[in-house]
Amino acid sequence: MSGTVHIVGAGLAGLSCAVRLAGEGRGVALFEAARMAGGRCRSYYDAALDLTIDNGNHLLLSGNAAARDYAARIGAANALVGPKECVFDFLDARSGERWRLRPNASRLPWWIFAEGRRVPGTGPLDYLDAAKLLVAKEGATIGATMRCDGALWERLWRPVLLSALNTEPRDACATLAGAVLRETLAAGGAACRPLVATRGLGEAFVEPALKTLAAQGVASRFGARLRAIEFDGERAARLRFGEETVELGEDDSLVLAVPPWAAGDLVPGLTVPDDFRAILNVHFKTAPRKGQPLLLGMIGTLAEWLFAFDDRLSVTISGADRLMDAPREELAATIWAEVAAASGLDPAIMPPWQIVKEKRATFAATPAQEARRPGAETRWRNLFLAGDWTATGLPATIEGAVRSGYKAAALARR
Repeated sequence: MSGTVHIVGAGLAGLSCAVRLAGEGRGVALFEAARMAGGRCRSYYDAALDLTIDNGNHLLLSGNAAARDYAARIGAANALVGPKECVFDFLDARSGERWRLRPNASRLPWWIFAEGRRVPGTGPLDYLDAAKLLVAKEGATIGATMRCDGALWERLWRPVLLSALNTEPRDACATLAGAVLRETLAAGGAACRPLVATRGLGEAFVEPALKTLAAQGVASRFGARLRAIEFDGERAARLRFGEETVELGEDDSLVLAVPPWAAGDLVPGLTVPDDFRAILNVHFKTAPRKGQPLLLGMIGTLAEWLFAFDDRLSVTISGADRLMDAPREELAATIWAEVAAASGLDPAIMPPWQIVKEKRATFAATPAQEARRPGAETRWRNLFLAGDWTATGLPATIEGAVRSGYKAAALARR
């Protein structure tokens, strides 16, 4: 196939685009400003813990078809681990009550009629209100679409939607919430089994992709920051990397898989999301006790989701802008006390810890920001966009990033 596709950005959007094109025999050149690939989905060695940790914890679901296809293409399908059936463990720290949410596999949700499968303190009819999200109006918020109080909201919808949207759910975009619901719980338990990269995001999504691309002859260049794009009529013609210039041939294409603020600076007149939300992760170097669930939803605590890896316990807190300037030691002590109580560990013996803050982890999933997400095509015939911030129809997730990469690959191939 003639022409090279120049992909700028080696996060999951750029990597998935490159893997898809290279696997079809297309010439690919990959550029990344950082010294490593993965973007916000990466692993690194942390000297304070003497462990390889992820910059943030990510949960996938069995219904994330694009992400699972990408993992299969790079030979990493077995790196995603989870239970054989859909089950989510929860703890309400205010009452000490524990339960397991266990949706049945089929689309017919008979599980809401089984008391032992649904959220304690809720009835079958309570769940029907969330169906309004499936038919939400464009521009509507969740708060204007469904009920945002009561036991079911506090114990299920709010924590789930906050983690999916990384935005206070009442203010978040109802159509994005509906898209999440449509592809998970509304699709049956078979589509929402939790999957975790227990050996790290790098081993699951990044290193296997780079090896696959290298075997296919793809040249990957790191430390190459794109400074400018020069246009000639209706096409992108040149890429300026500092003192180096890369000329784009008549049959070449450019896929820009960079953060939205970078894309906005590089592409004239491009409208991109400009409001962002933070995520905070805390890693504790201690092995989980036997029987600790892989994932635990925590209600009534600062900690929201507790991941149990072989060598550490990790907490994720979404919508964490309020915590970005909080003293690290106080945060770690507060969260460790919650984790120890939930895990049956001694709160007085605090293990080595590390806090990772992502101030601009995702765009704010509000109706206003959703309206700012551009499509993959631009007014230049050979320039395409990829990233979880583009108009994927999903919030900023791994699934959305991979779908955007696949979309850009299809346009570049055309």
